[in-house]
Amino acid sequence: MVVSGIPKRRPRSVPRAMPAVSAPAVPAGPSDAALLDRFARGDRAALDDLFRRYRAVAYRVAYRLLGREADALDAVQDGFIKALTHLDRFRGHSSFKTWLLRIVSNAALDLGRQRKRDGWNDRPQAVVSPDRAGPDGQPPPDADLERADIRRVIEAALAQLPAAQRQTFVLHVDGELSYREVADALGISIGTVMSRLFYARQKLKTLLADRLLP
Repeated sequence: MVVSGIPKRRPRSVPRAMPAVSAPAVPAGPSDAALLDRFARGDRAALDDLFRRYRAVAYRVAYRLLGREADALDAVQDGFIKALTHLDRFRGHSSFKTWLLRIVSNAALDLGRQRKRDGWNDRPQAVVSPDRAGPDGQPPPDADLERADIRRVIEAALAQLPAAQRQTFVLHVDGELSYREVADALGISIGTVMSRLFYARQKLKTLLADRLLP
């Protein structure tokens, strides 16, 4: 079965700069449970709709964990395929979004470790957003340079967090999951979520102060 909700690699419409926090959106249309029920009764398009509903937030989580557009798209693709393959394991103990973001974030961390072993993390990456390019396809000389530098600093700081803290922080901030949802996603207590977030924020505050302040 082809899941049309799975994003293809390097779409021009996907921005490189992802917002750290945004207001949780209420899914329009049928509930997740209704879509899953329709899929169980043979409506394959229902699963496409479900994946399409969460592909943006899945990309945002993967991007924050990896810092590269191509790697984030690979992680989302891999995560969606794993979710489709193991859909029978979803028991409804958490929301579908929580379950899906756990799979995608794990896929992103796995890919990040693989890229590090292969030396891909040492390769330079473009930082200019595609929608900022000039009419000749080249970015203007001063396009987003300051914001690109800040993004690099933030991504470098996130990369220095222990994997468990980074995953917890990104699921809460970029995945827009509550403490309870993060705890359900990672199989840990709410107290552990709060502890990881506290230490992650303290370390990020220190790293960003050292890098951003003159």
